[in-house]
Amino acid sequence: MARSKGGSVRVRCGWSSLDDQAMRRYHDTEWGVPVHDDSRHFEFLVLEGAQAGLSWSTILHKREGYRRAFDGFDPAKVARFTSAKVRRLRTDGGIVRNRLKIGSAVTNARAFLAVQKEFGSFDTFAWSFVGGKPRQNHWRSSQALPATSVESDQFSKALYSRGFRFVGSTIIYAHMQAVGMVNDHSIDCFRYRQVEDLAPD
Repeated sequence: MARSKGGSVRVRCGWSSLDDQAMRRYHDTEWGVPVHDDSRHFEFLVLEGAQAGLSWSTILHKREGYRRAFDGFDPAKVARFTSAKVRRLRTDGGIVRNRLKIGSAVTNARAFLAVQKEFGSFDTFAWSFVGGKPRQNHWRSSQALPATSVESDQFSKALYSRGFRFVGSTIIYAHMQAVGMVNDHSIDCFRYRQVEDLAPD
């Protein structure tokens, strides 16, 4: 909990550490807000894939390093990365220097472009798994959050079939939370109603 400027108690989801400004800012301004921009979708696919086995806080603190290393998360540019470029990225302290994760970002950029060509946009493809509208969940605490859903299972399977990597159902559910395909703020969180109000009627 934290007090707002007016002195009232502001309740946040339990995972958003008040001791980590990046996590708090992300929770308060981004998490759960519906995204319909393909470059943002690609950004979160890269970051969520990089998170596998690590904390989200670690990735948030390297976000600008990723933005620089991956050309502003432009999938067309990343798709053209050479093996020499990938080797150089493995020495870049601004990102997670895991060979498989770096390589998957390039592979996923190429698959991402193919999805855009097939569906007109990655956004159209992604949101089809929730019928074009955010799922409004009603969790009483962050501990109640699931790691996957039927929709993330389907989304993950569709991505794998199109050549994506590091897109297991848990990673994809985190992606869905990040881009607002689901509203997983706990119902006592001050952001719950704010994010709910962003959904189309």
